[in-house]
Amino acid sequence: MKVLIAVASRHGATREIADAIAEVLEGSGFDVHVADPDDVETVDEYGAVLLGSAVYVGRWAASARAFSDRFVAQLNRRPVWLFSSGPVGTPPAPAGDAEEVPSLIARLHAKGHRSFPGRLDRSGLALAERAVVALVQAENGDFRRWREVQDWALQVSQELHAQEIRQVRLTL
Repeated sequence: MKVLIAVASRHGATREIADAIAEVLEGSGFDVHVADPDDVETVDEYGAVLLGSAVYVGRWAASARAFSDRFVAQLNRRPVWLFSSGPVGTPPAPAGDAEEVPSLIARLHAKGHRSFPGRLDRSGLALAERAVVALVQAENGDFRRWREVQDWALQVSQELHAQEIRQVRLTL
């Protein structure tokens, strides 16, 4: 089965999470393509889609939201999982999901959503981004938990394999 991971990542940390998810799925026998949501022209060739976004000021990136709008009908006909990256610090803050996650889950009939702690490197931020980071007093550092990312990807892989088995049974 071909799996698309469409991921919106402004500074690369969320893309690295998507790459780690892809590695697990590929190791489980899936053909995985990782792409920026703006670069995806169709989802027709994919049996499943994972849509991820970095979270900035409590919101998903515009390109991930636009992807969900563009392909809502097609996404409703295949399994979809959502993931976010953004909380930083110890404990990760802000707590809770990005504001649009509940509506995305409902609209896309997503099988689930997972939020992963992110990475904040102030040195790579633009002036406006540094101002927001200072305002919310976000902690600098890499807070990603790779084992959690791998475990979640393995759960997705198991669900995809179970779906493949159900489809084979339906065709027999």
